Amino acid sequence: MPEPSSRRHLLRTAAILGGVSAVTSAAGVRAAPRPHGPTFVLVHGANGNAASFAPLVAALARAGHRALAVDLPGHGPDGNFPVSYQAPQDLAALAAAPSPTLARTTLAHNVRHVVDTVRRVARHGPVVLVGHSMGGATITRVGNEVPELIGRLVYLSAFCCVRLRSVVDCFQTPQAATTLLPMIPAMRAPERLGVSRTNWRSADPAFLAAAKAALAADYDDASFRAALNTFEPDESAAVPTDDARGAPATWGRIPRAYVRYTRDRAIPLALQDRMIEEADRATPGNRFDVRSLEAPHLGPKDPRPLAAVLTGLL
Repeated sequence: MPEPSSRRHLLRTAAILGGVSAVTSAAGVRAAPRPHGPTFVLVHGANGNAASFAPLVAALARAGHRALAVDLPGHGPDGNFPVSYQAPQDLAALAAAPSPTLARTTLAHNVRHVVDTVRRVARHGPVVLVGHSMGGATITRVGNEVPELIGRLVYLSAFCCVRLRSVVDCFQTPQAATTLLPMIPAMRAPERLGVSRTNWRSADPAFLAAAKAALAADYDDASFRAALNTFEPDESAAVPTDDARGAPATWGRIPRAYVRYTRDRAIPLALQDRMIEEADRATPGNRFDVRSLEAPHLGPKDPRPLAAVLTGLL
């Protein structure tokens, strides 16, 4: 016999509420709410956005974990995509097009944005703050600000500055000598724009070959082009030069892990290892939990191995 609609409504409401609040047992005793598990908060690197984490977020969700990818200021819905960037492209106009948000964006802006996100997410359970590439500079500085709200920091082939002051300083070390990033042609945008600009929609075979070698040499061409189409043309010129150092008294007390990408040609393995070593020397009582994946700079094409590493850190 069909249930009366009012009873069905009550049962459905109870089922929904049961997932987020205290429940009443058959004996009428209210049980304590079950605490939420950790939430992975993912912070992208240069020219990225939250969409670049979509495969990883899906893999974490399928494994039963919560994940939230952040769009840093001037990225994602606020990204700068001039008409001249669309097809057919007008490269002269693109080189001179303003970038209203990113021209004024500093590392401090990124940090404030992510701190606000962490504060909100931490109301619902522990936070695992994950940064990829230049996103490592942001999560380090967030660790300086709110160490009590972060259960763990995770660096995915990411910049972790302790002795070295900035991302640019990291690239000036001997360990960065083999990086292929300078081989990717950048647009000659006027310095007054306050951004670095790359035409990721270029069809030039030389550009595509250089970008693939630096970022995703292990990918097939179709997978690489799919990844490339999530990139944004502009990145703040200030963020890589700003002070990104972690303070041992704050950032240094948060448990942390580093996932080395052993085939990374953008942040060479030698540079990754130097940053790990300098961080461990600064906080010998709280060393990196180091894991390794055979992956290029964009990470493994199949997100499941990375999701397994992240969930294995819990």
